[in-house]
Amino acid sequence: MKKTRIAVAGAGYIGQAHMAAARASAHCTLAAIVDPSPAAAALAAEAGVPLYASIDALLAEDRPDGLVLATPNQLHVPQALQCIAAHLPILLEKPVATTVAEGARLVEAVERAGARVLVGHHRAHSPIMAKARQVVDSGQLGRLVAVMGSATFYKPDHYFADAPWRREIGAGPILLNMIHEVHNLRMLCGEIAAVQAFKSHAVRGFAVEDTVAINLRFDSGALGTFLLSDTAACPRSWEQTSQENKAYPTYADEDCYVLTGTNGSLSIPTMRLKTYPRPEERSWWKPFEAGTVGLVREDPIQRQMEHFGAVVRGEAEPLVSARDGFRNLRLTEAIVEAAASGRVVEVS
Repeated sequence: MKKTRIAVAGAGYIGQAHMAAARASAHCTLAAIVDPSPAAAALAAEAGVPLYASIDALLAEDRPDGLVLATPNQLHVPQALQCIAAHLPILLEKPVATTVAEGARLVEAVERAGARVLVGHHRAHSPIMAKARQVVDSGQLGRLVAVMGSATFYKPDHYFADAPWRREIGAGPILLNMIHEVHNLRMLCGEIAAVQAFKSHAVRGFAVEDTVAINLRFDSGALGTFLLSDTAACPRSWEQTSQENKAYPTYADEDCYVLTGTNGSLSIPTMRLKTYPRPEERSWWKPFEAGTVGLVREDPIQRQMEHFGAVVRGEAEPLVSARDGFRNLRLTEAIVEAAASGRVVEVS
């Protein structure tokens, strides 16, 4: 079968991950790199593919089957609109836009054109998430009551020294990290109806927060708590527990989510399951039946690339749509608003 030709725009960290996934794919191949920086030339030479300075040049000289947009956030909307106008399927890295207003404009354009747009929330392709969702849907936990989540990790000083903009308003762990978490929470527990938050910058004293405590109310009536911190020396984050990103040390005994229902609980990603064997005898005086849900771990970036190829070929609908990506952006902005105002923010 002829491989689907995928170009990647943006030769940074995540762009390079997409390039590696395309090169390793059984059904896709890396067709070209788009990046005006001199450093991209070495990447293109190593991969044996042409380098273009702009998307215009790529489309004029060697149109691919699909394009990954892993460019700076402020370019996402104009470049996505350019690709939609050219009828070119795209994998658009998150966030879909820098503001809710821009994101709404993009979603409208995508849906009006019927464009094939997959948003790069790669954790949606994680087998761990798929298995956890399967447990919830099976009813083993009973009715979902609550979720406890965390993303606690320590970003070293050079992370901020290397890019001083990370200390300023417009950065911070809510906007940079929480967007991953809200998508996971939506997959596990359904839509989020309202948020409330406290933030602190007591440790670093930067303009942006370093720690946030968040309350969540889901459409189903389930409630959630989430602790987010980039100054907490604690490995209860997805990167440090899932074993999916080999750049991070991982701790197989730690979890970053606990789902609780009326008949049991599931800890993720250890997949420790505790349920009452006789629901009619449920009681805190009765023992749980304890076990571990089996799963196969696979690289979600690689799985995402295979899915994008299917989207490009018209064989599948995007697992994460532009509207999904917009919803995640809206939720992160709602958390920012709640933390700043001290109010409960309803998410329409």
